[in-house]
Amino acid sequence: MHNLADYARVVQINLIGSFNVLAIAARAMTGLPATETGERGVIINTASVAAYEGQVGQAAYASSKGGIVGLTLPAARDLAQYGIRVNTIAPGILETPMLASVSDEFRAGLAAGIPFPQRLGRPSEYADLALFIIDHEYINGEVIRLDAGLRMASR
Repeated sequence: MHNLADYARVVQINLIGSFNVLAIAARAMTGLPATETGERGVIINTASVAAYEGQVGQAAYASSKGGIVGLTLPAARDLAQYGIRVNTIAPGILETPMLASVSDEFRAGLAAGIPFPQRLGRPSEYADLALFIIDHEYINGEVIRLDAGLRMASR
């Protein structure tokens, strides 16, 4: 059974919070001078593979991240007139401070379900992808999975 207040809190933080940051950033970017190609900025949101394969107990999280996926293309279309690109990265399982707090055995179990390379993703790989998106002006309105081929099981 799902609790509406808990669901609303997750959606407020993940989806509405992301939209709010996007709107504030876009407003600031519209005042920037355009590059020679007309670009004024790039916004990169973070979703999750859970947007596509939410697991048991992840209804709020998965739908909040799915909302970010659904926001990407219309936001890119809305902001194109200002020379602002919008893209999203949907990471799988990355080595984060939260995962550093669990046992090596638990992390190894997570890595075992990842096709190749069979390890957790590195924060530097997320950063490299963000820089790639920024550097490639023709990437706009896209959601890019960063997951080494992982497709989450229901549990």
